[in-house]
Amino acid sequence: MEITASMVKTLREKTQAGMMDCKKALAEVDGDMDKAIDLLREKGLSKAAKKADRIAAEGLVKLVIADDMKSGAVVEVNSETDFVAKNEEFIGFVEDLAKMVLETSPASIEALKESKYMGTEETVQEVLNGKIAKIGENMNLRRSAREEATGAVVGYVHGAGKIAVLVNFDSEAAAADLEELGKDVAMQIAAMNPMYISRDDVDQAYIEHEREILTAQAINEGKPEEIAKKMVEGRLNKQLKEVCLLEQVFVKDSDFTVKQIIENKAKALGKEIKIAGVQRFEVGEGIEKKEENFAEEVAKQLGN
Repeated sequence: MEITASMVKTLREKTQAGMMDCKKALAEVDGDMDKAIDLLREKGLSKAAKKADRIAAEGLVKLVIADDMKSGAVVEVNSETDFVAKNEEFIGFVEDLAKMVLETSPASIEALKESKYMGTEETVQEVLNGKIAKIGENMNLRRSAREEATGAVVGYVHGAGKIAVLVNFDSEAAAADLEELGKDVAMQIAAMNPMYISRDDVDQAYIEHEREILTAQAINEGKPEEIAKKMVEGRLNKQLKEVCLLEQVFVKDSDFTVKQIIENKAKALGKEIKIAGVQRFEVGEGIEKKEENFAEEVAKQLGN
């Protein structure tokens, strides 16, 4: 019996198994849809959908930098446990995705999921579904980003893939001359997690919101209104120095700010250097992790 694309599509929708797995299953049972479903279940290839509602907040971030240092990419793929994140197959998969983002610059994470995976006929999502079935955990390709620079893109990975940072420099300086500075700035971002690059980037609504809170705090402390206003501006200025990258104290040398470190390098090279963009990915940030009761989990696995 001829196996049509429509049949493969139907089986995929029913099982969430990979396209090639569906095609092989249909061919093996002569096109019988019910038998094909049973066959995929027997092989453990239709489990992906059943695991999709399980929270994946662990995982890995990986980045890749082009040989000329003019572009870089970073991706985050989540898993349910840190154990899976250390699996060599999983690590290789995440590295491949970072290379794909660098080379193809997909318009969105959905576009990446629908892209053909590394010269195969399967999409990234189909390959991911296969790994979910094989490894036995829910996984999710959460996000990706790409930076392209006039000067250089420099990256830093912290904690064996827990935090990854890309720094994009706008400069006429040679890319190689910006590498050491880029590593230092990327480490700063990884450690201090600034909200903004400079004070010019700060949302005015954020400033007004913080001013209201700080004013209320000062008044509640019993300060007169005029004194409270002066205190608020001082506290707000201190807070902005903490959340703006360029104004942060440099973690490797507290005698300087990040801005001063960049200015010193620019002076040494005789070329202006500006930070055009940054990307900071931390595994699982913003994902609400489910708290499990260990005793209940064991009982559940034992069928009690």
